[in-house]
Amino acid sequence: MTTITDPVIGRWYKDFENNLTFKVVAIDSKDETIDVQYANGDLGEYDNDAWYASTFDFIEDPEDWSAPFDDLEPDDLGYSDPDRHARPDQEDLDISNFLD
Repeated sequence: MTTITDPVIGRWYKDFENNLTFKVVAIDSKDETIDVQYANGDLGEYDNDAWYASTFDFIEDPEDWSAPFDDLEPDDLGYSDPDRHARPDQEDLDISNFLD
């Protein structure tokens, strides 16, 4: 099985072959690389060829994805409610906020 899922910044993925969970944190179209942060806090990078030859697929955000950042204050993560991991600028939004 190879990945048909395109990388999207902020989305969580699972590498089913290696049982790794990670989030895409940056995409560099010039260098054709995808930067990821694993659930344990480690950083990694894939090139486009490696990405599409992998066994990655979208997953829901892990329940406690901020565990590697326990030494940070909730404000340092940029979220207003650490239990919900909701960004302050995204609270109380509805569909009209996204439409022209």
